Amino acid sequence: MITAVIVDDEKRSRTFLKGHLGTFCPEVNIAGEAESVSSAVKVIQEINPDLIFLDIKMPDGTGFDVIERLRKEDKNDTLKFKIIFTTAFDQYAIKAIKFSALDYLLKPIDPEELVAALKKIKIEPAKKSINENIDVLMNNVKSLNDSNKKIALNTSNKTYIYKIDEIIRCESSGSYTIFYIKNSEPVLISKSLGETEDLLKDHQFERIHKSHLINLNYLRTFIKSEGGFVEMENGDKIPVSNRKREYLIQLLKSL
Repeated sequence: MITAVIVDDEKRSRTFLKGHLGTFCPEVNIAGEAESVSSAVKVIQEINPDLIFLDIKMPDGTGFDVIERLRKEDKNDTLKFKIIFTTAFDQYAIKAIKFSALDYLLKPIDPEELVAALKKIKIEPAKKSINENIDVLMNNVKSLNDSNKKIALNTSNKTYIYKIDEIIRCESSGSYTIFYIKNSEPVLISKSLGETEDLLKDHQFERIHKSHLINLNYLRTFIKSEGGFVEMENGDKIPVSNRKREYLIQLLKSL
């Protein structure tokens, strides 16, 4: 059994989630509920659950405040449980969660998405810590400067943390994406290039080919002959698709 706590200021939302869990995820035991930051901290410390369903917005703060208080009150500054955030659409919060590679569910919660989120948690290595991911989340929530924002890249046995502006380019490998990082080895994660593009497109990244996403800050040369390709700062040569050729020319003129 998975011992869980639901943190949500709306009783209706808690009841709705409990109903879905009882029907579709009977392996989850709801051991406690909370409706505010202060009550959440108390309940979580008392129960010490395996999993928390954590709402973002509450009357006395946010789910991020719950995390911060729990870490401050723990002598080791660590969390020993998994987290699935629950939220109505909040673009800023969702983007911060995505960059930290943590899980979230949009309200109203869809049963299939709930089952998928629980399945993902169950297949993760038992000893895998989410504290590196939480570090990224809290850094990005507090950071006002994009140059300080970070991204967590989860592999099967490690979590790699990089500043977003350290990413030179990304390359598709089937349903996976290879991240090429400045002064580091490439990292392969189980995320499609389309998902990666959605995450990075507001940070000077452009999809110049169906298999390639580049950081424009590392683009050094655009060779317009021979079909068209770009050369990156690290020497990598990346093809430019015919569809993107004119767009890239105009884009570079505007920089």
